[in-house]
Amino acid sequence: MNLFLILLGKISPLYLNIAIGYILTRYLKVKRDFIATLLIYILGPIVILFATLSIEINLQLVFLPLFVFFFGTTIAFYILRRYKNDWNDASINTLAFTCGTGNTGYFGIPLAMILLSPQSANIFIFATLASLLYENTTGFYVTAKGSFTARQSIMKVIKLPLLYAFIAGVTLNILGFRTPEFIIPYFEGFKWAYGILGMMMLGMGMKGFNLKADADIKYLKVAYFYKFIFWPATILLIIFVDKNFIGFLSQEIYKVLFLFSVVPLAGNTVTLAVLLKARPEKASFTVLLSTLISVIYIPIALIIYGGF
Repeated sequence: MNLFLILLGKISPLYLNIAIGYILTRYLKVKRDFIATLLIYILGPIVILFATLSIEINLQLVFLPLFVFFFGTTIAFYILRRYKNDWNDASINTLAFTCGTGNTGYFGIPLAMILLSPQSANIFIFATLASLLYENTTGFYVTAKGSFTARQSIMKVIKLPLLYAFIAGVTLNILGFRTPEFIIPYFEGFKWAYGILGMMMLGMGMKGFNLKADADIKYLKVAYFYKFIFWPATILLIIFVDKNFIGFLSQEIYKVLFLFSVVPLAGNTVTLAVLLKARPEKASFTVLLSTLISVIYIPIALIIYGGF
């Protein structure tokens, strides 16, 4: 009960941001395309560049982003191929995107700060870099295919500044460059802006929502199966195998991996859907409902895991 109340209290401001986003778009006519562009092309690259510079890379930490990226990519392309004939619009593209990732940034980082030690929370934040990389490469590609040709989709990925921000951050990190102390407060401000605007996008995506047209039961079933069952089941299997037979990962990594697997659907599903005009109303409803479900789902999952 205490964990439930803590989560509820911490998550409440996130829901307030969602409501504000809806009001801004519905009544004050704020352009959601502008906010989506700001998140993808400006705030995202800044956040990932400075975060990449702020960690010390070792083999265990390298495993985290590599696993998250390739695991999510595999799921996304499988969904795109497996269900390509089930929808005749861009729904299949947003579905493929959202099944391969989770809301590790806007939702996951505050959650990690509640449940994990400061050191483990930093590891979690580093792992979110893989989610951002996935969302802006593989995820952008499979979502863009709903509105563009394969060549056009690849060209859009190549033009994304976040990809180059990640490469620059890793390169500078390896060369020994560290973020100057006087810049860190500005970076913290960008992180907050990224999180707040990201959650607002959920509300903005609800503009024009029609329950009959956008509450797609099959879409919900597939998305929730992969996010709430397949992801945590796979992570638990990896933890079991490593703990009993390999011994490569630490308890901290186990906790980060499991927490990664139980966050709700990614808020950037809506961001990309808006940016690429790929059924943002349906995406927003699915993501928002998964966020509501997570209030109950996450405490239950943590009790089952028993590692926190």
